[in-house]
Order: sequence, then C-alpha cells, then structure tokens
Amino acid sequence: MPLPININDLLHGKPVEWERLEFKEGWNPEAVLHTLCAFANDIHNLGGGYILIGIAENNGRPVLPPVGIEPTQIDAIQKELLHLGFSAIAPYYHPIAVPVEIEGRHVLVLWALGGPTRPYKAKISLSKDSKDYAYYIRKNSSTIRAKGADETELMSLAATIPHDDRVNQQAKVENLSRELMQDYLQQVGSDLAGQAPNLSLVELGRQMGVVGGPEEAPFPLNVGLMMFNPEPWRFFPVMQIDVVWFPKEGPGGNKFSEKIFKGPIPRMTRDALDYIKRNLITETVIKHHGRAEATRVENFPYDAIEEAVVNAVYHRGYDTREPIEIRLEHTELMVISYPGPDRSVRLEQLRAGRAQPRRYRNRRIGEFLKELEFTEGRSTGIPKIMEAMEKNGSPPAEFEFDEDHSYFMVRLPIHPAALEVAESATGNAAISSATVGAGETALAGEVGSTKSALSRHQVDILRKCLADMEIADLMAIAGRADRTKFRNQVLRPLLTDDLLGMTIPDKPTSSKQRYRITDKGRNLLASLNEGAA
Repeated sequence: MPLPININDLLHGKPVEWERLEFKEGWNPEAVLHTLCAFANDIHNLGGGYILIGIAENNGRPVLPPVGIEPTQIDAIQKELLHLGFSAIAPYYHPIAVPVEIEGRHVLVLWALGGPTRPYKAKISLSKDSKDYAYYIRKNSSTIRAKGADETELMSLAATIPHDDRVNQQAKVENLSRELMQDYLQQVGSDLAGQAPNLSLVELGRQMGVVGGPEEAPFPLNVGLMMFNPEPWRFFPVMQIDVVWFPKEGPGGNKFSEKIFKGPIPRMTRDALDYIKRNLITETVIKHHGRAEATRVENFPYDAIEEAVVNAVYHRGYDTREPIEIRLEHTELMVISYPGPDRSVRLEQLRAGRAQPRRYRNRRIGEFLKELEFTEGRSTGIPKIMEAMEKNGSPPAEFEFDEDHSYFMVRLPIHPAALEVAESATGNAAISSATVGAGETALAGEVGSTKSALSRHQVDILRKCLADMEIADLMAIAGRADRTKFRNQVLRPLLTDDLLGMTIPDKPTSSKQRYRITDKGRNLLASLNEGAA
C-alpha cells in the first residue's frame, strides 16, 4: 500500500517538519512503541508523524543509502506491531505500515496519524513482568515521557479532535471526488497515483487518511470534504474567499466590486490568488536622474499577499460561518479571517515576527497544504510577509487581533510610489488599472495598463471555443498533454476571469462537462482584434 506522499520528499523533510520524522536503523519495539504513542497524542496538533525503520540517523537527519531491513523481517514486524497496538498501548492504536524500497534497500514506513481518542499511554517497558504505563509526547525531534505541566496539558486535550480531522456523519464516502483525489496524488508525485484507479473509493480514502469510521460504516473526514469535494460549502457554509475592491472613496462610498471564490481548498486558494495577481497588482517604475536603471516596485508585493491568504486558509475556523475576506482600499490591502490565532500567541510577539503557537487549529489541512507547497508551516508565514514588504520597499505589514482572539487581520500598506501615481492619475485610472503581468507605470508620467495578459494558447482557445468543447479539445488547441497542469495554468485563469464558462457549473468535474466562450470573452477578443487592426 503506497503512501499518499512522495517518499523522496519525505526523506528530506520537505513536506513534513523534522520533528514529525523518526529514523530507526533497526527494529526496536520498545522505542517504536513510545514514539507511536507520542505521535498518536499529537500534543501540538501537527498531524502525527512517520517512523522509518531501516534508516540510520545523524543529528535527526537520515543517513543514505539506508541500512535497510531483511524482507523476511517486514512481515514479522507488522505482526508484532498489531500485537503491540492491542496489548501495549491504551486505548488501542495502530499505525499504517508501508514497505518501500529506497536505493535498493527495504525500509518499513509507519504512518502514525494523530489519534481520535487521546490521550494515549504506552507500557514503559516491554519486559515480561512490566505492567506500568506512561504518557509520551514529542518535544522538538525527541520522544519524551509527559510529566508535570506537559501531562496536565495532554489531559486537557482528552477526546478533543481538531475540526478538520473529525468524521463527518452528515456526508457519505461517495461525496469524495475520485478525480480530485487522483489529481492531488499526481501533483505531489505519490506512488499511490498509479494504483488509485484500481482501488475502491473507500480503500483510496483510507489510504489517503480522509476516510474514517468502522469497516462496516465508513464516513469521510471533514478534511476530505474540504479538499476533495467540488462543492464543500454544502457541508461547511460560507467556506469561501471574498475579494472586495473599494474605490478611492472607501467603504463609505456607493461603489465597490466583489468577487467570491468557492470550491475545494486548493482550487479556491489558487483561483483567489490568480485573480488578485491578474487584477489587483500593479508595477510602478521609478526613474532616477543620472542613472539608467529604474527601480520597479509593486503596489502590494504578491509574495506577501500569497503568504497572508494561505495563512488565513490554513488557520481559519471551518466551523465558523464567516468567509475569509480580502479588502483592497485606496491605501491598503487587508486579509481578515475568523477566529483569531491560538490563545498562546501574543500580539507583541506576532508583530516582532516571533510568534510560536503551541498547537495548530487544522492539523490535516496544514499537512495537505505543505505537500502542495502552499506553505512550510512552523510559523514561517509572518516573517515571510515582513520580508516581502521590506524587499519591495513598502511600509511594514501590520497584524491585529482582539482580546478575545475572535478575528485575525493582516494589513499591507500600499507602496508610497504606487499611491503617488494613483493620486496623480487623471480620469478613472486607479490602483486596479492593471491586469495580470502588471501594467507598468512611470512615477513621473501617466498610468499605463495592459488590456490582457492572456497567453497565445489562451487566446487561441477563446477564438476556437465558439461551440461547446471538451477539455481534451481545449488541450489539443493548446498543445498540452498534462491535464492537471493544463487546468491550473491555462483553463482555470480563463474560468476565473469569466472569459470561458462551464455548461454544467454545478458539477465542475462531471465527465459530461463542456466549455464555451462567454460574452466577456467575446468582448475581449473584439478589443484585441481592434488593437491588432
């Protein structure tokens, strides 16, 4: 049974923090038992961890090539793990054991998810007469026995499971989209992608850790519905990202524009970021006297916006009926999410870029986002926002939440040069005048913008998609073979900008789905033709 993660990336700590990895040169049942207990307790809500048996370690890093274990050992180890899960840990707990081959050597990977009935305790010793149990947790990259304040904190987490890791009894396994699950596995390079078409939906969901419940009554986990259902808002109302742009008059004026993004978390996040990049980011060119080179700055650095939005998606409360809101006003851009950060976070630490939450709200969502390379986790988002603003020459970002931690706001002030251009622009030219590719603006001159930043392939699709067409036909026009990359890089921007429409919008992944050009797309083509003439 392959893992739903790329094993080579796992070995290098790319999608998973080092503290969630444990390397064992050989089979040591007592040490493995204690680490399994610690991962099951998952005191920081990081999503459990992985134990790799057959790989030596040096200062917490794997020593490659692996030492390996004999193939004949693997079956014996798995049987012993099954016995230990019932007799040496309470409540009973079993990891997912997956044999893999790395550089010609056999390794056994134990995937230990955060347990649903914590706290767990394990036998202190596996000697014949030992009957004493203790609680174990992870501290940095070590497994330790929980004592004092650590044990008290662990007890306080009894029977509390993060919302994203809970079984959803209002849904059915059939609500998970096989196509979305297979797309994800292909994107992350998992070996499971090749076997997925031959597995039942329940088997695939269990191997990906998004189906729970007993064998006779399986149910999807909330994270599975958020990631792999085309309409997750049916189960989580107001699971959406609202992008709202206000003109110079601000929220008190009579005009504003709004764009709402819904869908599975990866698609919703990408679509919102693509829209922002294409429509709200402008580039200002500052020319210097006596120097040929000009300085180019963005009104809001895209890297900072990306980190703020992904941070909101990662940490928002999906049991809260409030959307993530991105507000663009004349002088600033704000990203607001609900509720606020963990109670352990202090505002002064956050503003200094040193906030270290004691646990994460959505341990499984974070795991998927890291594998998709949306985020690194481990509180790196805030420092990256600050670094991006400084690199762009913008005023520093501001962070805010109230005493009750009921909301969290990231405020990004506009670059002074971009504001000066906006203030001096004539007519209705404004901050949002540029589309993707960012219209270039000379600080001492006029505001210029691009009509379109469509690729040649996207323009070809619009010109030829006059009747309903299948995705395979569109891929042929663009000369693309990889369906996933085509969706992300070519098709999705056209859908996001309403240049192309679906014939079955309520079922985006339907096998009968067709695409056609919209009126907005026709108008854009007409303007492009006029420009060419």
